[in-house]
Amino acid sequence: MLKIAKYIILDIVRSKVLLAYTLLLLAISLTIFLSDADVTKGLVSITTVILIIIPLVSIVYATTYYFNAAEFTEMLVSQPISRRNILLGKFIGISSSILLAFFIGVCIPVCLFAFSATGITLMISGCLLTLSFISLAFLTSTITRDKAKGIGLALMLWFYFSIIFDGLVLLFLTLFADYPLEKAMIVLTALNPIDLARILILLQLDISALMGYTGALYQQFFGSGVGIVFSLLMQTIWIIVPLFFALKIFKKKDL
Repeated sequence: MLKIAKYIILDIVRSKVLLAYTLLLLAISLTIFLSDADVTKGLVSITTVILIIIPLVSIVYATTYYFNAAEFTEMLVSQPISRRNILLGKFIGISSSILLAFFIGVCIPVCLFAFSATGITLMISGCLLTLSFISLAFLTSTITRDKAKGIGLALMLWFYFSIIFDGLVLLFLTLFADYPLEKAMIVLTALNPIDLARILILLQLDISALMGYTGALYQQFFGSGVGIVFSLLMQTIWIIVPLFFALKIFKKKDL
């Protein structure tokens, strides 16, 4: 498993796409921090950017690489290696490579300009968000054989979690405004890893107005401590559950 991961890491780090992603994150982070002396504003700006870019790049790149490495996967399956180790090796390899890009592009600038509890929270949430969308990418990739369908499904998931979900939440709030919705909103928030990451970061900043309805409810009813623990737990579940089902499908899949 670790040998597979090592091979994939060495293959991906030479990728121009990963290099471009790293430089893009680095350029955005440095531009934000160098253009504004207010560290809090800088962290809010970076949060806004990473909540869009990280899920998109993670799910699309992981899906694309998964299908591009189909022949390599078939070769591994023909060897005396368990399918579980093959898929986990690929997951570790792809995840490590994309996390390395995030570390260079975001974590290093944050450590240099905004090393604080909020900065650490941003780095942790960015890593968890990366892993959760890579996990979703593996699930979509194991469901279908066709590369175009896999990428299309990945884009649909990103679009849903990034844009459509919040619209549905607002619609839900409007339709049931006369009812107590606190518990329902907590459940709805747990169904979106991007919202969980947003809450994990912005609870530290104590900026409820920028957190939307879901984040404000977290702050109001749970407080920052409980909200952060809950967000971390649910974000971890978003990593484990899709990967678990991807493993089940991959073990039975006819390659």
